[in-house]
Amino acid sequence: MKITALYIHIPFCDHKCIYCDFYSIITSDNILNFKSALKKEIEYFSNIYSDNRNYSSIFFGGGTPSLMQPEYLQEIIIHLKNNFNVDDKAEITMETNPGTVNKNKLKSFKEAGINRISIGIQSFDENELKFLTRIHDKQSAIQTVYNAAEVGFENISIDLIFNLPNQTKEKWIENLKTATALPIKHISTYSLILERGTILNKLVLDGKVTMQDDDYDADLYEAAIDFLLSKGFYQYEVSNFTKPGFECTHNNAYWRYRDYLGLGPSAHSFMNNKRWWNFSSLKKYIAEIELHGHAIMNSEHITKNQMHDEYIMLALRSSGLDLIDYNKRFNNNWINKNNDYFNLLKKENLITIENNWIKLTSKGYAVCDEILKNIL
Repeated sequence: MKITALYIHIPFCDHKCIYCDFYSIITSDNILNFKSALKKEIEYFSNIYSDNRNYSSIFFGGGTPSLMQPEYLQEIIIHLKNNFNVDDKAEITMETNPGTVNKNKLKSFKEAGINRISIGIQSFDENELKFLTRIHDKQSAIQTVYNAAEVGFENISIDLIFNLPNQTKEKWIENLKTATALPIKHISTYSLILERGTILNKLVLDGKVTMQDDDYDADLYEAAIDFLLSKGFYQYEVSNFTKPGFECTHNNAYWRYRDYLGLGPSAHSFMNNKRWWNFSSLKKYIAEIELHGHAIMNSEHITKNQMHDEYIMLALRSSGLDLIDYNKRFNNNWINKNNDYFNLLKKENLITIENNWIKLTSKGYAVCDEILKNIL
């Protein structure tokens, strides 16, 4: 039975942050029409991909899913379970922003079936929050985590961003100290990067904001690795750290090159070696669902070479290259060709090779892109 992940894109937001390039709209128009279209899309794909598949996770991303009422997401979860073989112990994650939920609403989300919360805090520094144009402050971020824990969420993750303009190493470590003192099990740390079309990109192009260089970025990244490892977290992907037993099931589906089905505007899917993506515009998405039952904008079939390189990249960026699984999918010519380079990396303490696994060390994660460039 194939293990598959489900992603649901909720496009509604109350505010567009300067760095964000995910599809979102700042309006409550079409909330009910979207739910109706989404249900039809679920039904369309359940007729194609319901047999011989076990859906191990549901992930509500956005946008800001926590803006919705708990009953709204519950209705979607029930519809997914009625149409797909969703595992009884499936991880069901909701992305959440401080300022959009109080304790009662979090309790209702838990009762609706959400069992994992991912909180987009980004920083605990007031000036950094203002720069990022977040709607919350430090105290409301901290309170949101405590509220989630108090209503029974055991699996709590937070996102933090580093390498902001003028961010010192001391400020970054202070953010990490505040985070690790909270009842969380998982941290995602992302470097601030410029994405085309964002407000931040325009500010940089206009000379109003200056980004810090790559060497400083690497310095902050290595500081995060050292600090989080010292606090009992372990790194299982380039940007992700977890307490034992709390790896994100959904994200592991991506990193381990498993199938995933994305529903909603701008959502991407990867099923049976085919990749496709939906129209981004909500109105276009709804119109296409009405016409066809799906809203696919474009698609591509993955070649054997593409599949190989993507598999290697995702494996080394995360929990490592399983040589037994690799040899089932491909032959070992590529391994033999790169054997000398792997031994060199091992000698330099950038990878470990044991029990048929090739895995990056913490030092190796810091130069992951360079390693991948040399072998792919």
